[in-house]
Amino acid sequence: MLAFDQVQLLDVTGPVEVFTTANAYGAHYDVRIVSPTGADVCTSSGVRIGVDGGPDSLPRRIDTVVVPGRRDWQRAVADRELIVCAAELVRRCRRITSVCAGAFVLAEAGVLDGRRAATHWQLARDLEAAYPRVRVEADPVFVRDGNVSTSAGVTTGIDLALALVEEDHGADVARSVARHLVVFMARPGGQSQFSARLTVRQAKHPAVRRVMDAMGADPGARHSLDALARGAGLSTRHLSRLFHTETGTTPSQYLESLRTEAAQALLEASNDPVETVAEESGFGSSETMRRAFHNALGVSPTIYRARFRTTRSSRSPDCWEAAVDEQRR
Repeated sequence: MLAFDQVQLLDVTGPVEVFTTANAYGAHYDVRIVSPTGADVCTSSGVRIGVDGGPDSLPRRIDTVVVPGRRDWQRAVADRELIVCAAELVRRCRRITSVCAGAFVLAEAGVLDGRRAATHWQLARDLEAAYPRVRVEADPVFVRDGNVSTSAGVTTGIDLALALVEEDHGADVARSVARHLVVFMARPGGQSQFSARLTVRQAKHPAVRRVMDAMGADPGARHSLDALARGAGLSTRHLSRLFHTETGTTPSQYLESLRTEAAQALLEASNDPVETVAEESGFGSSETMRRAFHNALGVSPTIYRARFRTTRSSRSPDCWEAAVDEQRR
């Protein structure tokens, strides 16, 4: 595990806990934490981590390298000592992994060129823009490409570490570790269920902005393409072309994303039945909303509500029971 100043604490401790717990179930991981200088590091939370030394303290050949991240990834990639250290460890190992913004360190070291990669959903666009040779995937919890595996945000380092344990020692050992740590063996759904849904480009053309504002003001209303085009003073064909050029999506896709976001808010904040939420958010039917949720978030409205409603003790158990039943099906 490569640690460095301002690294996110859970990026380091999550995978380490998985590997060391696996040793209680028959694995034989020798986990070492190193820093570029061999000095202890201070994490972003202020907790200090004691390290086992620098790269020179490790055996010549290393099986697996884990590169965690820090919130301000720009500072990490600007740290030449860190990048050189990461590149050296990569040359000496069989298997390369990163957690969260650690993907930026690997990208800066050239490890991800031409490869598929994941990072935190909030940073996916930054990774894509800063390193265009990396094929960024925004939704997966982790991505494997050859001997390089990159995980998404923070706790997904646990998911990736469990997958590596399963690869090394089989599903039974990995399942025992997951049960001990009280985590999913395989997390249901991708990280898009945790992300802000609206990621379309902001339009510069005033007619497209008017159309977007009209839909955003009342996502639950009927917004036919004909009506939107009349409001913008354009033909439907011209509006469709212009909207896609400006935003990278279509009016109907944008409207569905608005309605999904509205439904998410209703599911989180109310006790209304799913059918009522579907009607109020403009989907019309619960089945239409369910398809939209699966397409956008990878989970059903019922399961989304069970995961993201308030944690107060007054929470109704009904949504949990419905979600569990649906998960079993």
